[in-house]
Amino acid sequence: MSQYNIIVSTDEATVVSEYEPQQTRSDAYQSEAALEAAFIKQLTEQGYTYLQIHSSDELIKNLREQLETLNNFKFSEDEWKRFFSQNLANSNDGIVEKTRLIQEDSVQVLKCDDGSSKNITLIDKKNIHNNSLQVINQYVENGGNFDNRYDVTVLVNGFPLVHIELKRRGVALKEAFNQIERYQRDSFWAASGLY
Repeated sequence: MSQYNIIVSTDEATVVSEYEPQQTRSDAYQSEAALEAAFIKQLTEQGYTYLQIHSSDELIKNLREQLETLNNFKFSEDEWKRFFSQNLANSNDGIVEKTRLIQEDSVQVLKCDDGSSKNITLIDKKNIHNNSLQVINQYVENGGNFDNRYDVTVLVNGFPLVHIELKRRGVALKEAFNQIERYQRDSFWAASGLY
């Protein structure tokens, strides 16, 4: 039997969604790899773009491409190096500063090669549908204290903003939290520090 849920209701219109509850729940064994594949498939069906990115250089290249697309602007090599090292991956910035960059200072000023200034939007908060959503998996960071492989990461305009640590059925949820804490300690800050 279908159920209808009201999503939005105004004086002019009502938007509803249809939901059919899943009749059975599987308790069969599902490997972590199968869970990951199913999760990525679900995200791509919802409009996320799947990318094969497994290195810091590929992550930075994609970030540049996404920011150029969002801002309808092409960085010169010097402009990108300067903007990336000073604004996005400043080695003096910690997690608080990087969080503030995305949450509060999402428009940064680029000093162009010709001396002019250009506002570069990192996240479009006014028109959120202008942002690109991408998903990557099995990203390896080997620049930290230990090599770490991250299960699934959601990129917003090329920024790795959401990390999902998957665990197969039967593994305690606490294990995922412990792993994220280990990543924070050992490798999130490594390489360019985008994580």
